[in-house]
Amino acid sequence: MALFFSKSRKLICLKPKMGFLGSHSVHYHHTLTSPNLRNPLGILGYGSAHFASRRFESTKAETQLNHMQNIDNNSQVLNFPGGKVKFTSHLNFIPETREERVYCYRVLDDDGYPMTSNFVQIDREVALKMYTDMVTLQTMDTIFYEAQRQGRISFYVTTLGEEAINIASAAALRMDDFIFPQYREPGVLLWRGFTIQEFANQLFGNKGDYGKGRQMPIHYGSNKHNYITVASTVATQLPHAVGAAYSLKMDAKDACTIVYFGDGGSSTGDFHAALNFAAVLDAPVIFFCRNNGFAISTPVCDQFRSDGVVTRGEAYGIRSIRVDGNDALAVFTAVHEARKMAVNEHKPVLIEALTYRAGHHSTSDDSTKYRPANEIEWWRRERDPVTRFRKWIERRGWWSSEAESELRSNLRKQVLEAIQVAERAEKLPIKDVFTDVYDVPPANLQEQETFIRETIRRHPQDYPTDVPI
Repeated sequence: MALFFSKSRKLICLKPKMGFLGSHSVHYHHTLTSPNLRNPLGILGYGSAHFASRRFESTKAETQLNHMQNIDNNSQVLNFPGGKVKFTSHLNFIPETREERVYCYRVLDDDGYPMTSNFVQIDREVALKMYTDMVTLQTMDTIFYEAQRQGRISFYVTTLGEEAINIASAAALRMDDFIFPQYREPGVLLWRGFTIQEFANQLFGNKGDYGKGRQMPIHYGSNKHNYITVASTVATQLPHAVGAAYSLKMDAKDACTIVYFGDGGSSTGDFHAALNFAAVLDAPVIFFCRNNGFAISTPVCDQFRSDGVVTRGEAYGIRSIRVDGNDALAVFTAVHEARKMAVNEHKPVLIEALTYRAGHHSTSDDSTKYRPANEIEWWRRERDPVTRFRKWIERRGWWSSEAESELRSNLRKQVLEAIQVAERAEKLPIKDVFTDVYDVPPANLQEQETFIRETIRRHPQDYPTDVPI
């Protein structure tokens, strides 16, 4: 059973209430008292499940040969490299599954009512920025998606249903922390100050695009905001994030890295290599898995037999937690506490956020081909993280219907204006395709540049007229 400690040293037990993705369970809490609590990890510290891992007491190399041959006096313990191992006469295989699934940390219920007071408190200013940015993300997704359907941009990916994961996790970090995104975390960049116009410039690949038009749309990146450029290759960002985190540790920086990936990314070799690398070297990295149920069209039940992704952290010796990804306060609290562990203790942490991709995987996908349309609509209507958070701030007197109408109206105007500006902006010249790799371009690149220029001159009808040659 998954447990965590409250500030009052009460042991909190999360109790099941309703399902997630069919038979999977999302769980809630009630309070138990325990007289012998030792080494609490704070409000999100865990015993056997959440943030659960213990580094075994190491043994000294010079004693290994003796202990490998001479087991402890009572012949019940083997002092093996890595720690002591007890013997047993029982033939007992570790079961392939637990009797119960790992519990899910939650703060707000579906109607936005707090279920506990044991979460990191946020003030009015932070709460309103969180909500404003979540609505901004929704508005951007709606209009940019429509722009792609109109043929004005070539590609787009939405974050519908995952707004809380984006904004709440970003709010719990510091600007010195490095972000290694997958491709569904533009909200993290938005929180850090990336403007709507900068998003539009990247999507249209104009002269304001920091990637100089050489990346796919939504492959955002910003040195200023410590946001590493998005890449299409799945999960390659995980080992990169661990390496960067280890560098921060070696330089004694008061910072960590956070790397985002989907449930599909956990099925790659890079995932396993990264977790082991981080655990062995105590790298200050937060692994943040958005388990939204589908790796494009492949459901999680066809990806792995394990209980999601959270259980894999324990196997590598990494503290882990499962949270309700549609609950902004739960995500904020989990990332806030995980960051403290990563930075103060130099420990990696794994967070699995259960959510649902309420949009198509991308504009190249029709998700109704592999899941019912009414299922998508139910998640959008009943489990919308933006609506849930709005109800919470309204009850605190921080928001109103008038403010809501004004915000959405202003945001729509801003996004539409940004698109018009981005469309009219000058495109980057052909020469920029070949820059920024070599100080002096090698002969093969010079030949390619000459070839493409000649090809455009011979077949101008096949190339856009607004790209300077």
